[in-house]
Amino acid sequence: MSIAATNVTTLYLDRSTGRIAYSLRGEGPLIICLPGMGDVRSVYRFLAKALVEAGFRVASMDLRGHGDSDVTFDVYDDVAAGTDLIALAEHLGGPAILIGNSMGAAAACWAAAEAPKLIAGLVLLGPFVREPKTNPLGKLMLRLALLWPWGPAAWNAYFRTLYPTRRNTEFDAHFVEVAENLRKPGHWDAFHKTTHTSHNPVEARLAEVHAPTLVVMGEKDPDFPDPATEARWIADRLNGEILIVPGAGHYPQAEFPEIVSPAVVEFVRRIMLSKEIQQ
Repeated sequence: MSIAATNVTTLYLDRSTGRIAYSLRGEGPLIICLPGMGDVRSVYRFLAKALVEAGFRVASMDLRGHGDSDVTFDVYDDVAAGTDLIALAEHLGGPAILIGNSMGAAAACWAAAEAPKLIAGLVLLGPFVREPKTNPLGKLMLRLALLWPWGPAAWNAYFRTLYPTRRNTEFDAHFVEVAENLRKPGHWDAFHKTTHTSHNPVEARLAEVHAPTLVVMGEKDPDFPDPATEARWIADRLNGEILIVPGAGHYPQAEFPEIVSPAVVEFVRRIMLSKEIQQ
């Protein structure tokens, strides 16, 4: 069970070829949190708690083939994850504000383009919403590094680098959960399929995204050559706001919750106030 789901029931949403796992807490306007590739929903343990305390109903879900979600799906890409976000928002009674990390941010953007009346806002954390500029040799080396049987060890080593500044006891527990998740039957295969995701379908639809957007980027995110430049590129296309978190890597909401949580709470409160004024 997720360290974020202690004393919280794991719920499931049926999606034809498998089930998506999620936890639900709080009351009020709906917020759905989606992790990135290789991660599990407990990465939102700090942010979800802050949002619940601020008066929101928060669903933290696992990607297909990750965490407590099934590994029976035939598709594990951004678009599939975006359809899962829409389905969960409809199931729980949207509209919803979506919070997505890494690949989860791409899925959130796709959902906002596909169902604009259902998605009230976006918070994009360490977002991949376009294909990174890598040479073919680099892609080949990544594919080789993630092959079985050495792939899990390679991923675990890389995962640690995504927290460049702060690794406390909370990180250690989360790291163990992520590593153990990849050892569950079928999970490494599902993860490996997820690594073949292309973000091109999401980039092609960015002009269709009109939801209020906050882009949160770690200053030291090793997944981007220049994190600040990438954040500006995304914010320019989505007419969004930017928060650069000093010292943070790819998971700023977990590495520096004391910075990210208050900023996200303030942003989503402004969205809800704007919606109330419009009504």
